[in-house]
Amino acid sequence: DPHQRMVASIRMIAKTPTLAAMAYKYHIGQPFVYPRNDLSYAENFLRMCFAVPAEDYHVDPALVRAMDRIFTLHADHEQNASTSTVRLAGSSGANPFACIAAGIACLWGPSHGGANEEALTMLKEIGTPDKIPEFIQGVKDRKYKLMGFGHRVYKNYDPRAKVMQQSAYEVLAATGRENDPLFLVAKELEKVALSDEYFTSRKLFQNVDFYSGITLSAMGFPTTMFTVLFALARTVGWISQWQEMMADPSQKIGRPRQLYTGPTQRDYVPIEQRG
Repeated sequence: DPHQRMVASIRMIAKTPTLAAMAYKYHIGQPFVYPRNDLSYAENFLRMCFAVPAEDYHVDPALVRAMDRIFTLHADHEQNASTSTVRLAGSSGANPFACIAAGIACLWGPSHGGANEEALTMLKEIGTPDKIPEFIQGVKDRKYKLMGFGHRVYKNYDPRAKVMQQSAYEVLAATGRENDPLFLVAKELEKVALSDEYFTSRKLFQNVDFYSGITLSAMGFPTTMFTVLFALARTVGWISQWQEMMADPSQKIGRPRQLYTGPTQRDYVPIEQRG
C-alpha cells in the first residue's frame, strides 16, 4: 500500500535522529534530550546530542550548516554495499524497518561506514606535521596505509570533498580549533598530496571521508559515533531506494548472478568399485 509505505518512511526519517542522539547520550552517560518541533532537522539533532536539561542550548549556525551538509552529502551514493543490502532485503517483501536494520549492519563494516573513522585515526597516528615526510615515504614503501584518499567511483576528485573541506574550515573556526594538531596535520598532508607525483599520478585525492571525520571530531563527536551519524544520513537515501523498488511493478526477489569457478566435471566412481 503506497500510503502505508509513505507513513513508514516519514516515521523512520523522523525517528532516526532521536534514536541516534539517544545512543550518543547513553554512550556518554547523560540524560536523553527530547526533540523540538520548532527546530530544523540538523538543528534539532545537534540540540538532542549536546544540550543538557539544566541549561538553555544555543545551536551554532556554522555547526548546523556543517551537519546539514554532512547529512546531504551522505544521503545517497549509487549502489554502494549498504544500499544494495537494503534493496536485496526489501526484494523479499521484508518490512522497511528490517530492511534499514540490514543496511545499518552492512554500514557497520570498517570498509564502508568506518572509512572516515580510519582517516581520522591515521591523522592522529601521524601526530604532528613534521612527521608527514616519513609517513609519505612509508606509504610509498607500503609500510603505512593511506586513508581518506582516492575513491572507487570518483577517479579524479570526489566532488563532495570540496564542499566538506569548506565545512571543516568553518567548524574549526567556529569552535576555535584552527590550530588543533589534527587539523594542522590534515592541512599539511593535503598540501603534500596535491604536489607529490606519487599521489597525483595515481589520482589519490582527498575524499569526503578525509574531511567529514575532521569536521565531526571538531563538533565534539567521538569516532565511535561516526557510523551512527552516517546511518542517520543514509536512512533518507535507503528509504528512497526502497520506495523506488517497491513502486516498480516488475520488481522480483533479488537473486545475484553467480558464476561457478570450482573444479570441472569429474566422473563419479562408487567407493566399492574403487581398486
